[in-house]
Amino acid sequence: MKQLNGTVAVVTGAGRGLGAALAYALAEAGCDLVLCGRSLGALKDVAATIARKFERPVQTVALDLADAKSVAAAIATIKAGNGHVDILVNNGAMWLEDSDEDHPEDAVLGVVNAAVTGTFLFTQGLLPLLGRSPRPDIATIGSISGLPNAALQSVSVPFYAAKRAQAALADGLRQKLAGTPIRSIVVHPPYLEDVSPLEDAWEAAASREKGEAATNRDIAEAVLFALTRPRHVTLSITVDADEGGLYPSPARPA
Repeated sequence: MKQLNGTVAVVTGAGRGLGAALAYALAEAGCDLVLCGRSLGALKDVAATIARKFERPVQTVALDLADAKSVAAAIATIKAGNGHVDILVNNGAMWLEDSDEDHPEDAVLGVVNAAVTGTFLFTQGLLPLLGRSPRPDIATIGSISGLPNAALQSVSVPFYAAKRAQAALADGLRQKLAGTPIRSIVVHPPYLEDVSPLEDAWEAAASREKGEAATNRDIAEAVLFALTRPRHVTLSITVDADEGGLYPSPARPA
């Protein structure tokens, strides 16, 4: 992980859950962080913990990926505070569970815009900063819901469709950026158990048995693995599990 020391990493959706875990893991690997998300209060809590434990610089930036004006403002703030960006982790997305009731219009628009429109515009806006890095990477956190023939399980159709589009976005960027120094990496998590790096469950995750659910730690480690591969290698990783994976266990309601 020494090759990440001193790199600048932007993480979206960093105020809680997987995004916060990714931020913690990147800070432990030596990254200077720019944490983005809808709640500045939540971001500042994550930033304070990281700054206290690792003594790394942490910038917090308000970002609502479903709002184009918020995306533009966040890009401007990041450009003003950073001469370059080495790693962009596109983790921010909105969750929408399946329901027998009609989904509200704003919820559907939010899910699709955050995963696709906002993520693309945010990435596009930071490409000039990534272009100034000696080791630029875009890492998109997709979902098994974005893979062909994945089980719908408990997700809504808009979320399922948005994640499929996000997978295409990551692959489109990979093709567009071929021949440049920028890699487009994608990691597709299964359903996860939300464990915090500050809890004992984070350490215990390493000793889970086959058949148990994946955790935030598994995804953070997959991202770090992909980021630290030799530059000629670009990875697309599906993290599967018997519990909550691509083909769910018969014991789990589908």
